[in-house]
Amino acid sequence: MKRRAVFLDRDGTLVYPRHYPSHPKELRLYENIGPGLRRLQKAGFRLVVITNQAGIARGYFTESDLHFMHRYLSSELTRLGVQLDAIYYCPHHPEGVIRELALRCQCRKPAPGMLLAASADLDIDLTRSWFVGDILDDVEAGHRAGCRSILVDLGTEPLPSQPLRCPDFVARDTAHALRIIGTVEHLGLAANLAYRPHAWRNLEAGDQHSLVIPG
Repeated sequence: MKRRAVFLDRDGTLVYPRHYPSHPKELRLYENIGPGLRRLQKAGFRLVVITNQAGIARGYFTESDLHFMHRYLSSELTRLGVQLDAIYYCPHHPEGVIRELALRCQCRKPAPGMLLAASADLDIDLTRSWFVGDILDDVEAGHRAGCRSILVDLGTEPLPSQPLRCPDFVARDTAHALRIIGTVEHLGLAANLAYRPHAWRNLEAGDQHSLVIPG
C-alpha cells in the first residue's frame, strides 16, 4: 500500500524566512516544530521537503552549496528526532543568469513537478498526503498534485481568488499546521481548524464574491 506524506516548503515553513540564504547556519529551524514532525513521522507519514531554489539560476550559490546546506538542515532535524525522507528542489528561474537554468520548467512551484517526482520515487499516495507552505504557490502546487494544502500565515498572502490557490486550512504557524493534520487524521489531537488571517476575515465578510476557505 502506498504511503502518505507531509510535504513541507523550506523557507518560511521549516525555517525562518530569509532572502536567498546561502550558508548552512542561515537555515534556522522554528523552535516548536519537533514534536509535530515526530508525531506525524511516527504515524507513518513520509516527510519530504519541496523547495524552489532560484538562487542557483540567479548565480547566488551553487548546487554544491545547496547540498551542503541541506545536509546541515537534515542534521539539525535529526537532533530533534526527525528524519527527512527526501528533499526536492527546483534550481530554475526564467530570469536566471545561468543559461541552462534560465527556463520555465515543470518543477518550480506552483507547478507540481517535484511532488509528482516524489510520489514516483517514494511510492506516495498524493491524494492522502498534505502540503504545508507559507505562500499561495505552495497551496496551488499541492492541489495540482492532488494533495490537501495548509497555508502557514506569515501575513504576506492575499485572499485567494482562484480555487487552486484556496487552502484547505490556514495555520497561524507551522506547529499549528502540523496539529491540524493530526486533528484531521484522527491522531488524538485538537486544533483550531477555523483560523483565518485577520485581513482575510474582513474581506470575506465584505465581499460576497470572494472564495470561502473550507474548515
